[in-house]
Amino acid sequence: MRDAPKRRFARTVDLGTRKFWRLTGREIDLDGADAWLRAPTVGPGPVGTAWLEAEAARRGGTVHHDLPDAGLIPDWGALAGAGFDPSALHPSIVDFYARTARWRMEVWSSWSPLFQPGGAIVSRGFGRRVQQLALPTNPLDVARGLDGRVSVLTDSAGEQVAAGWIRTLRSSGDTVFSGCYSTRTLPGADRPSVHVTFPLEAGNLQVFLRPSDRPGGALELASPRGPWGADGAYITVHDSGRDFAKRVPLHESFQLYVDDEGTLRTDHVVRVGPATALRLHYKLTRRE
Repeated sequence: MRDAPKRRFARTVDLGTRKFWRLTGREIDLDGADAWLRAPTVGPGPVGTAWLEAEAARRGGTVHHDLPDAGLIPDWGALAGAGFDPSALHPSIVDFYARTARWRMEVWSSWSPLFQPGGAIVSRGFGRRVQQLALPTNPLDVARGLDGRVSVLTDSAGEQVAAGWIRTLRSSGDTVFSGCYSTRTLPGADRPSVHVTFPLEAGNLQVFLRPSDRPGGALELASPRGPWGADGAYITVHDSGRDFAKRVPLHESFQLYVDDEGTLRTDHVVRVGPATALRLHYKLTRRE
């Protein structure tokens, strides 16, 4: 019974957050001009994995769990265009995205002192409770690395249209991120972007990342500042039968590269506006 007031308070905060995004965002038409923002959402409570089945059903397809070679992006060819030649990517980067389930991840994190308290509040008060966006705020939280489970979503023809990647702390088993990965072309864009959705109750956080070649076969994925409809981060909410969205000043960059010893690594930077909030470094090792 003592937990009941905490649950009621949490529900009130969650509802207030959705009302805030509705008030500060714009109304959208997910069946019309804003269909590029249609993405998985969930109901009340922890995010879990039920959204995978729901998204597969929406697409008229099937979800496949525990495939040994499951990958987030099986073919980079569709993303080719000015500034990005998939054939220039290092084979290890291509293999990581094509067979993500075969790779192991070690993580190091470093917060800006200005943003670490806010990150801790979000992680402890929201992320851990709903099992989503639980950013590690203590470097020791990720000392033993992350485990990832990849589920593939196929359409009615059996072609992969998306993938779910559930990442958990190896030390505790707690879910850190639950994301849907696919490719999508933004309005007026000259080529597709990598599209990542983090389902939330009656909404989601979506990030559109533009791929670019870098020297030595490296890959950059970036969600820069820009106008509505461009690469970047968007919050969507469903409230009182209507849909709303807001572009938020959250910017990410991923630099994937192979070091001098042949190890695949990633430098991940999270910025809020122009300020760096969090730096993460991943060491990626293939399991044979």
